[in-house]
Amino acid sequence: MYNRVILKISGEALKGNGTYGIHPITVQGIAAEIKEIYELGVQIGIVVGAGNLWRGKIGEELGMDRAQADYMGMLGTIMNGLALQDALETLDVPTRVMTVLPVSAVAEPYIRRKAMRHFEKGRVLIFSGGTGSPFFSTDTAAALRAAELSADIVLMAKNGTEGVFDKDPRKHKEAKMYHEISQQELLQAKLEVMDQTAASICRENKINILVFNMNQPGNMKKAVLQEQIGTLVKWEE
Repeated sequence: MYNRVILKISGEALKGNGTYGIHPITVQGIAAEIKEIYELGVQIGIVVGAGNLWRGKIGEELGMDRAQADYMGMLGTIMNGLALQDALETLDVPTRVMTVLPVSAVAEPYIRRKAMRHFEKGRVLIFSGGTGSPFFSTDTAAALRAAELSADIVLMAKNGTEGVFDKDPRKHKEAKMYHEISQQELLQAKLEVMDQTAASICRENKINILVFNMNQPGNMKKAVLQEQIGTLVKWEE
């Protein structure tokens, strides 16, 4: 079993069956899954996206300045983080939201040493605000937190995607899923399962990535217990 994990949750997963926004029952279900792994004694850091609320690239397509659009997305991750915190604390899971953007009324500033102390005290941490800089995805934020907090693995919880495929399974029925692939192969093949910057950070810091479907009940627990699910993306010398 892993000791410390960074769980990357797709923002789109929080909208449930809707097309937009935050679906409370869905968020409660995600919180219940996280509680299961928390009760195993695992230290959990969570990075959540904002695809259910806003995407910087959409703003750019609408003619917005890319940096401005990305900052809006960062604010969206804080909203999602607060929603997830509320659901977790309803289940008696002690949680702190930490953000690299100063929003002191609702979240703590992200300080590495303070985050380590929270882990020692048995608190689940939600890292919001992305990296704090535009042009970087929340995948990259997850990789950065994993590297600086010495996490054992990055758990990429995908919304309806079982793992890494050689082709887009939504477009190609013959697409084959990898059970294991190296990060070098992932980068060379340009498989769009995660941000390439994030994959590079994990490779350089010798951190494995597990890509799995978070919509399947029990998958988070299976991931932490190192059962065979999804695709393990391994670093190599």
